[in-house]
Amino acid sequence: MSQQITLTVGGLLDDMARRFPENDALVHPERGLRYNYREFNEVCRRVAKGLLALGVKKGDKVAIWAYNVPEWVILQFATAKIGAVLVTVNTAYKSAELDYILNQSDSTTLFMVKSFKDTDYVQTVYDVVPELQAAEPGQLSCPKLPYLKNVVFIGDQPPGGMFTFEAMAEAGKRISDAELNAVEATLDCHDVINMQYTSGTTGFPKGVMLTHFNLVNNGFNIGECMKFTEKDRLCITVPFFHCFGCVLGVMACVTHGSTMVPVEIFDPLKVLQTVQQERCTALHGVPTMFIAEMEHPEFSKFDLSTLRTGIMAGSVCPIEVMKRAVKDMNLTEITSVYGQTESSPGITQTRTDDPIELRVATVGRALPGAEVKIVDIETGAALPPGKQGELCGRGYMVMKGYYKMPEETAKVIDADGWLHTGDLAIMDENGYCKITGRIKQMIIRGGENIYPREIEEFLYTHPKVSDVQVYGVPDRKYGEQVMAAIILKKGLEMTEAEVREFCKGRIANYKVPKYVKFVDGYPMTASGKIQKFKLREMAIKELQLEDAGETA
Repeated sequence: MSQQITLTVGGLLDDMARRFPENDALVHPERGLRYNYREFNEVCRRVAKGLLALGVKKGDKVAIWAYNVPEWVILQFATAKIGAVLVTVNTAYKSAELDYILNQSDSTTLFMVKSFKDTDYVQTVYDVVPELQAAEPGQLSCPKLPYLKNVVFIGDQPPGGMFTFEAMAEAGKRISDAELNAVEATLDCHDVINMQYTSGTTGFPKGVMLTHFNLVNNGFNIGECMKFTEKDRLCITVPFFHCFGCVLGVMACVTHGSTMVPVEIFDPLKVLQTVQQERCTALHGVPTMFIAEMEHPEFSKFDLSTLRTGIMAGSVCPIEVMKRAVKDMNLTEITSVYGQTESSPGITQTRTDDPIELRVATVGRALPGAEVKIVDIETGAALPPGKQGELCGRGYMVMKGYYKMPEETAKVIDADGWLHTGDLAIMDENGYCKITGRIKQMIIRGGENIYPREIEEFLYTHPKVSDVQVYGVPDRKYGEQVMAAIILKKGLEMTEAEVREFCKGRIANYKVPKYVKFVDGYPMTASGKIQKFKLREMAIKELQLEDAGETA
């Protein structure tokens, strides 16, 4: 059993501010902002008092709708210091989704930026809460969202009905240190502190309830597997609203006194500049981010020699991309993490000293303090090494449950505390796991089970292929057929016939894609997960397969 930390998230920051007061904690190159751990803790305490002055109490839900601005990570610790529950809102959401989250979570307070990409957040909030525009800040009354009282604007000119972040923090001056300390003293490490909504591919998003204990221990173990110390500097390119950002990024750093260097909105050039300028030792990202960085025309101009480790995760990592990151980005100790929001998120991870073959071909073994087993999809019986089944995890990292959804919780956490991930995997005799696909993504063609991952790995070996996604589409004769959506390397051309010729005699005929489409990108969630179900829906329309029978 690994060592387990019983500090709250706020208590952890207090501890690091004592141990590493002068060490850089949060560096935002785009803002010219640099806090050491002592300063960062003071800022978080100031904002925690502001929240108390606003009337936010322990257990209240506080939503944040923003990209990776400094205020996001400050709020992560400020809410934790008073026991409020931070509700993370996906930056890609539009009005119907925002309405649903604010309602389902019972949020009392919303923090927001002005806009993100093509979405005007202010207008969207006014559409969802029409009463806000004419309301006095803090006096909102909206029958449709009865809990929502405060909207706080992260920026200078507050739109109607909103406080500014600075005014909210300033109001905290009337709260004494003793008052804040008294609130902190009532907190328990097993209290829910964070609610993240799963970007589920079916049904409404579910609010995953995570505790101080979940987040602190998962962050600590993740950092340990990367051999983090107070000397490490992590470039965080993934969104904070996702576990990848706020746990594998933020918590992995803060549990080790390491430095957080976020990129506000992912841009491959900005990432390369940040790593060089701030001499980052670690870099996180989903595979598509690493591909974009390595294929940037100016890639070779940057000095990435300080890099050592990081995490490539979020969707299945192509072996070829992992190998290139090791060779071309100096990420000799890069790791891969497997997990999901419901497990805070890490369940397995490769270690920096694992042989390269294991680090590129598996998602590692159970994190310290976690248990993993592979079970038969039909019977639920544990399977021996080498057999494919559903991966299940158990331990300190498993969520408390889905907010106000006990039936949904019971579907994924069994009576013995095992979290059923819905992912197919094979575990070897040393406990190393390979993810072979989603149970729902398995293609069944004429009675043959086909795992998209296997075909993807094969197609990645073609010199013209930059990225590939394989999925099933309906077929009258076979039930389903294999389809591949391929992104080519810049400036290269390829035909469908070339793809099939490459497959011929090298993979089984039934695995050769019947349909091939060349694309420039994939539909994604804001956290970088490719939405295969959308690729499938698009293909069904384009190929006019609507009446070929749904075979999801």
